[in-house]
Amino acid sequence: MDERYDGTSRRRLLQAGALGAGAVLASGTLSTGGAAAAATQATQASKASGGRIDTEHPRFTVAVVPDTQYQFDLDRGDPAPLTASFEYLIDQRSAENIVFTAHLGDVVENAQASEFAQADPVFKILDRARMPYSVLAGNHDIDASKDDTRGDSAYLQTFPPQRFRRMATYGGSTPNGYNSYHVFRAAGRQWLLLAMDWRPSDASLAWARDVIAKHPKLPVILTTHELVNADHGRPVAYFTDHGNRVWDQLVNGNDQIFLTLNGHFWPPGRVVRQNAAGHDVHLHLTNYQDRYYGGSGMIRLYHFDLARNTIDIETIAPWLLGQDPAKRNALAEGDLELTDDTNRFSIPIDFTERFASFDPVPVRPARPAAQLVIPGTAAYWRFDGPVTDKVVDHSGKGNHLTRVQLAGDGPQASTEYHPDQPGHASWLFSGGKNPARGGYLRTADGAPLNALTFTNGYTIEAFVKLADDDADHAWEGLLSRMGTGADAGKTGSDPSEPVVNLAFSGGRQLQWAVYPLDRNDTFTNWGHEQVAGQWFHLAVVNDGRHSTLYVDSSPLLRNPATTSNGLATADKPWLLGANHYANVIEQSFAGHIGELRIVTRALKPSQFLNA
Repeated sequence: MDERYDGTSRRRLLQAGALGAGAVLASGTLSTGGAAAAATQATQASKASGGRIDTEHPRFTVAVVPDTQYQFDLDRGDPAPLTASFEYLIDQRSAENIVFTAHLGDVVENAQASEFAQADPVFKILDRARMPYSVLAGNHDIDASKDDTRGDSAYLQTFPPQRFRRMATYGGSTPNGYNSYHVFRAAGRQWLLLAMDWRPSDASLAWARDVIAKHPKLPVILTTHELVNADHGRPVAYFTDHGNRVWDQLVNGNDQIFLTLNGHFWPPGRVVRQNAAGHDVHLHLTNYQDRYYGGSGMIRLYHFDLARNTIDIETIAPWLLGQDPAKRNALAEGDLELTDDTNRFSIPIDFTERFASFDPVPVRPARPAAQLVIPGTAAYWRFDGPVTDKVVDHSGKGNHLTRVQLAGDGPQASTEYHPDQPGHASWLFSGGKNPARGGYLRTADGAPLNALTFTNGYTIEAFVKLADDDADHAWEGLLSRMGTGADAGKTGSDPSEPVVNLAFSGGRQLQWAVYPLDRNDTFTNWGHEQVAGQWFHLAVVNDGRHSTLYVDSSPLLRNPATTSNGLATADKPWLLGANHYANVIEQSFAGHIGELRIVTRALKPSQFLNA
């Protein structure tokens, strides 16, 4: 594996669903109390793990600290709020997987050396904890009448490039020292963050373009002091004149920049603007200096979740949260955390698609059918060729399928396939009911598969994409065994039902309903609602006692605990792409089928077709 990741591991990362050890928000969504409600548990988890972060986990956090200038304002400030924020980030580092902290400028109010002398020890809290962070100059930190060719300043003496060189994330600075970039690892890949000065010069913007060009595969977060503004009552942000300059010279032509963060103005706001490549750039303004106690050290937490393709944003004031509730004043109570739509929200981003123009996920190579014929394979059908009247069983057992045409259009060959599918194609079935139409496939009379009873367990798995929501999926069959319960000598439940049926309910819930060998009644496993128009891998695994449904290698809930063994048979054909009742075809399947494999033993998820 190279320094980033290979295509397979990255895809696995994007598909991962569950959060790892130490994660507080295990549901993948923000809890009602946000960081406040989970503070004690998170702190304990973080300390127990020694403050470590997981750079491979699909969920991570970037902390954002906007204008802190009123906390360092000659003799009128108070470092306690920012101190509490930094200590909070250190405490929560492991629990929230905080990989980086970005300050958005205006560290102090009057650009005085005495003010920076107050701020410096607070930032050293992060230095001592080895927490990577960036700082940039706001207009209150320097001579605001000049661009970044202004020369020396108290800001630059406090935050020179040398201060950041001890950080593994630090990449470099402009010759004038006022602009820098960091590269941090999170979710199994590298990310680049630019920290751009108050109204950077043309030369510095050119430097930023060069930094991006030298990191052509890295997604970029731009932090700067001024870019967009917003008005009270109008949270949709708009560009300032300088913001348009930065957009034109840096953002618009660099598709790698997908998120920008700036302070300077208030109230907070956000807007989405398409760049020259036609892709969305999310531009966020965050600043709380106008609120109680100069903003109370309020911070933004950007929770990236590459499994859910979402960034969850929350805004909290750790200093206020840490106060005794019985002693908090009324203004503090109102600013513990901000939950309006401009301060607590989520933005959906399909990270794979958004980054595809500069760092596409490599297509997983097709795998030959012979590679998937593992010990115990009873049948293996692939739909990676033209529609024919016969589908070969690659298992070598002779369980070939014959196409049966109903009224209407039959299946069509398609170039679509699940990204983890061994064969790179599928068939699109245009099934329906009342009457049944389209087409399906069946094994021959006397095929070996028809007589198998699977007393040692079984695994049935397939790659499927249901047709869009206009299709009626109610009780359509994906795989069924001809013959009813009555044909197999069963009298319980509804003996007119098929002995084996893998189907979908009216709510697109996966259903595995069978007559086991050792039971007189049907046993049913249920899945959850599947999204139409979206590929998924499904599997039914029986270990000789219990059956478990899996979707995308994840075990589902509604699996019977009652022991059952084998599959009843009436020695009749199997049907692929159709359902039947009382041996009458009721409905054929509507959607794509990529391939389907039946194995005469229980497989682990690591042995599935998508492994």
